[in-house]
Amino acid sequence: MKEMPKVGIRPVIDARLGGIRESLEKSTMDMALRVAQLVSSNVKYFNGENVECIVADNTIGRVPEAQKCEEKFLKEGVGLSITVTPCWCYGTETIDMNPTRPKAIWGFNGTERPGAVYLAAALAGHAQKGLPAFSIYGREVQERDDETIPDDVKESILQFVRSGIAVATLKGKSYLSIGSVSMGIAGSIVNEVFFQKYLGMRNEYVDMSEINRRLQKGIYDKQEFKKALVWTKENCKEGENRNPEKLVKSRKKMDEEWETVVKMTIIARDLMIGNPKLKDMGYGEEALGHNALAAGFQGQRQWNDYMPNGDFLEAILNSSFDWNGIRSPYIMATENDSLNGVSMLFGYLLTNQAQMFSDVRTFWSASSVERVTGYQLQGKSSDGIIHLINSGSSTLDGTGQQTQNGKPVMKPYWEIKEEEVKKCLNATDWPPAMYEYFGGGGYSSHFVTKGEMPVTLCRINLVDGLGPVIQIVEGWTVELPEDVHKILDNRTDPTWPTTWFVPRLDKEKVAFKDVYSVMANWGANHAAFSYGHYGNDIITLCSMLRIPVNMHNIPNEKVFRPKDWASFGMDIESSDFRACKNYGPLYK
Repeated sequence: MKEMPKVGIRPVIDARLGGIRESLEKSTMDMALRVAQLVSSNVKYFNGENVECIVADNTIGRVPEAQKCEEKFLKEGVGLSITVTPCWCYGTETIDMNPTRPKAIWGFNGTERPGAVYLAAALAGHAQKGLPAFSIYGREVQERDDETIPDDVKESILQFVRSGIAVATLKGKSYLSIGSVSMGIAGSIVNEVFFQKYLGMRNEYVDMSEINRRLQKGIYDKQEFKKALVWTKENCKEGENRNPEKLVKSRKKMDEEWETVVKMTIIARDLMIGNPKLKDMGYGEEALGHNALAAGFQGQRQWNDYMPNGDFLEAILNSSFDWNGIRSPYIMATENDSLNGVSMLFGYLLTNQAQMFSDVRTFWSASSVERVTGYQLQGKSSDGIIHLINSGSSTLDGTGQQTQNGKPVMKPYWEIKEEEVKKCLNATDWPPAMYEYFGGGGYSSHFVTKGEMPVTLCRINLVDGLGPVIQIVEGWTVELPEDVHKILDNRTDPTWPTTWFVPRLDKEKVAFKDVYSVMANWGANHAAFSYGHYGNDIITLCSMLRIPVNMHNIPNEKVFRPKDWASFGMDIESSDFRACKNYGPLYK
């Protein structure tokens, strides 16, 4: 993996010497340093380290100084930039001209030599040159000697940085396709144009026979396997076997399947990121891995019909812990649904939290629930619920057993405590797979997500003639009485993990007038979600990549896109489509 991308801070200044520039040098550089401190103190990479900022060596007043800054940024691995100024400067002479680097400008809102005037001039230059940039402009006028960063400016800077870091992190990484298309699911038809031109990512491919080869030839760390198997037996309790008697397997065969799924997990991780221990075993090429930030496992059906399914490997890799302790999750998509894998990846890079992979399975109206169970939905659930469920691969973080201030949450791995890991494991059991679906056996994770967690769902879809679009829904998990849950859950596959979800409704938006409309407008059978309401960050991220948003319930005041988008009309959704089409993918 390459080094983490850095945030470049560009202090620009009025270039007129003879008193003007000299009087502004300190205040301009101090402004840059304050922004760097704000960013490094509030944003972390997915590995838990504070985001690093690179400040230009000098203030930037003319083109030679802008180029000197650019050379430093390229050398230091800067992935996004923030230009700051308290004063008027020479517009197009001082802007960031890098065509694929997300960029923003904060122009100080003051009345003496106002940076806001430069902001307007520079943004006009960006628009004219086809280099979209974000405008950061404080609502209130500040005094010339005011060194505070207003709260609204802080919010815009941090939202820009969170999204820009995600964009920069994607660049140069790989999506690893383990297998090919699963059961005709469109998302598992890996579209290289999308990955390369919109995300700047490589595509890597491994046939599922490679997993079998490594199983048969023992190409995995034997010591780690022993450790992993002991941990699995101690922490992953086997659930109820719901298979009919005629299909039940011997205890010996089921134990062999446990060993196989543990080995598969180690092998899939090694395929993604490599493992230096394989080199010591004489497998130097295998030790390299595929530089994969995300991957997908086809499974169904060519694998699952005769081998244990991928549910365990997907669930454990997607979790923030395993036999090696608490660690960052690995993004692994079920059924090689690469589009849902990317949706998970967006959420992961924006929140640093594990991501749930779920089927958007069933809308249950209040009347349907009452008819089937006799129970009347209440509170947030009163307008109906959506059943999110998947074939056992969802992250164990999704149990909701991690807590903050006594409430269920999902945390970045560095905030998770050992006792919370135990609670997640204790809340999960692993029923044998239903053999009529999964002839090769295996074990599926099974739990029910705790209620009252704010969560954000998203999903990328590809539309012929249009390209990628994304859907975003903020809402909450909810809990049902246990007997009601069981009645509803038993109508599908009760060996899989369940989340009951309700979206935040908005009568002004057609797709959010009721819960049914959200379900009816969802674009595919899968979705990704995690803890918190961060749909605004996804919108910002997608504007950087030129992916329009075709469905969301985010308040308009939280939508933050490049200033150029305002040139494409006053309706913020239709202008998003026009702007994305006009500029094209980031890496075209």
